[in-house]
Amino acid sequence: MDEKYDVIVLGTGLKECILSGMLSVDGKKVLHMDRNKYYGGDSASLTPLVDVFTHFNKPKTKEYGRERDWNVDLIPKFLMANGQLVKLLVHTGVTRYLEFKSVEGSYVYKDKDKKIYKVPADEREALGSSLMGIFEKRRFRNFLQFVQEYNEEDPSTWKGMDPNQSTAAQLFEKHGLDDNTRDFTGHAIALYLNDNYMAGPCKDLIRRCRLYSDSLARYGKSPYLYPLYGLGELPQGFARLSAIYGGTYMLDKPNCEIVYDETGKAIGVKDAEGVMAQCDAVVCDPSYAKEKCKVIGKVVRAICILNHPVNNTKDAASVQIILPQGQIKRKDDIYVCVVSDAHQVCAKGFYLAIVSTTVETGNPEAELQPGLDLLGAIEEKFVVVSDLMEPTDDGSTSKVFITNSYDATTHFETTCDDVVKTYKRITGQDFDFSKVKHTDESTGN
Repeated sequence: MDEKYDVIVLGTGLKECILSGMLSVDGKKVLHMDRNKYYGGDSASLTPLVDVFTHFNKPKTKEYGRERDWNVDLIPKFLMANGQLVKLLVHTGVTRYLEFKSVEGSYVYKDKDKKIYKVPADEREALGSSLMGIFEKRRFRNFLQFVQEYNEEDPSTWKGMDPNQSTAAQLFEKHGLDDNTRDFTGHAIALYLNDNYMAGPCKDLIRRCRLYSDSLARYGKSPYLYPLYGLGELPQGFARLSAIYGGTYMLDKPNCEIVYDETGKAIGVKDAEGVMAQCDAVVCDPSYAKEKCKVIGKVVRAICILNHPVNNTKDAASVQIILPQGQIKRKDDIYVCVVSDAHQVCAKGFYLAIVSTTVETGNPEAELQPGLDLLGAIEEKFVVVSDLMEPTDDGSTSKVFITNSYDATTHFETTCDDVVKTYKRITGQDFDFSKVKHTDESTGN
């Protein structure tokens, strides 16, 4: 390993693999290493099913169909059909390796009724939804019409709301939307993590609502996509892309150590045998540079095996459910995503449901209960609590560029935000989404 590389990437989590692919396409010479024998890192897919039980140190006491039919994501997330990750997939050409299928429904929890409702995202759905009363439906329909007609470059479409000065709260107030409607709009459509957005400029709320409706318009049932055979296909797709552009991959490389010069700048990576590969920069997940990271919280996830669909979803084979924090008296939302054999991730007749949230108390598993209650009878449950870490070093001096841990959300928008920000820290340039040609054919659906 006496070669000199532009970038050495440590860890094959999805973020690191995306960045490796992007940098390789940009012409960088990339070496990619991982301590594990498999791709994916913390965001890996485990197969066969017995490996899931082994991973969580649980005995397997029942049979759940064919072992090889299971591809269980440790950190499952859906893709917005018109969102950043799909654009990255198209830009880098990774779609040639993957096949996607739309998720059948997007739902939101309403505490007053203790049940879930389909999220309305256009005027027709708003008028037919039982989530709101008759007068609120009309107000929400007017809000959606405003969002669709809004053009940031045309003040005549602002209807008296300055997108840079007026807050999200003021936009809701102008349309007379009640607290319940604000809750599902902000959390299940705009996908905010908490209510801090209410004090920010309303243009971000409008942009997020447009993304949801534009994504919904692509396939109709929901705005979300999920790859066949699980998310483990994504890192491998970006790895293949990197290899096509000259990137080198080395798995099963434990005890890799970042080497610094006397000024504290990274100059290479040394393996367990003491052999060093030189580089100008290192990209890694937090586990490879813990000394340059801080813990900012914890995430709890429960991976559940079901033998039935979730109630009130019309027996959907796959759904996203968001429990807004205001509806469950919490600071953070609870997220539920459900997939099945329709996405080739489990044996026929079974479902995988994952419930996640940001930890707020000393009893993390109990915090998931409102989401678990929606699932009905659970055949098997695997619970894990993970640290949420972020870098304290932006990499400008050390040339070590560290991604954030994966948050509790069950969609990829925050993951892509981090990828794009890390890309800018590495290259000094914004990623140009405008050069991405986005077509239905390219999504492979």
